[in-house]
Amino acid sequence: MSERKPLMAANWKMHKNRAETREFVEAFIGLEPPLDQVEVVICPPFTSLEAAVSTCEGSGIQVAAQNMHQAQSGAFTGEVSAAMLSDLGVHAVVLGHSERRELFGESDESLSEKVPAALEAGLTPILCVGETEAERSGGKTDEVLANQVRADLANVSGGDLAQIVIAYEPIWAIGTGQTATPEQAQEACGLIRALLAGRSDEGADALRILYGGSMKPENAAELVSLEDVDGGLVGGASLDPEDFAAIASSAASA
Repeated sequence: MSERKPLMAANWKMHKNRAETREFVEAFIGLEPPLDQVEVVICPPFTSLEAAVSTCEGSGIQVAAQNMHQAQSGAFTGEVSAAMLSDLGVHAVVLGHSERRELFGESDESLSEKVPAALEAGLTPILCVGETEAERSGGKTDEVLANQVRADLANVSGGDLAQIVIAYEPIWAIGTGQTATPEQAQEACGLIRALLAGRSDEGADALRILYGGSMKPENAAELVSLEDVDGGLVGGASLDPEDFAAIASSAASA
């Protein structure tokens, strides 16, 4: 098995202006997180991306956007392309978050175009997949994950799988305080890796899979210690530098 360095991504959603972004990064760095052992990515809103990139420079912390359009340019009012993000110095981009799917109509069809567009621009796609509470209760978790993974990565070659990060989001655990049990998290992440192994054993082994449902300092180490969980996409707990540093440290110890 390849050595997959843990990755912790802070998804700030629609929080933090430029000044607050700089304050967070400076405070987080001051807490001396183990950046040699854990890859850290912060995902601020579009208006704070440039402030994040400049403040993170030289620290080892990477910056990701929360969305992008699949086209390089064009008449798409309000959208941002992968090339524009790359020009800012952004390293990665979150794609297909459950809130984008549910609230803004993000489709598997558009994601099948966005993922390769991000790769072409030199960005790391952090692709989110996951099931709702109704889908889990109905025994459809495996079906939902399989459909999303296959559709969203339909235009990605097996050789490019290692460049992608997948975040498993049990949607029923986002912002609810609920967390998937270690058994549930491992089962879902293991299924995702097995699906990808059907395309490339090497790519599936190298690709990192994050857990994205209410990860906190109290449960981060247990989750990251699972065989197929390689880090976390952290929401609310990532807004506080001390909490996020504690999560990063937990991942390192795991």
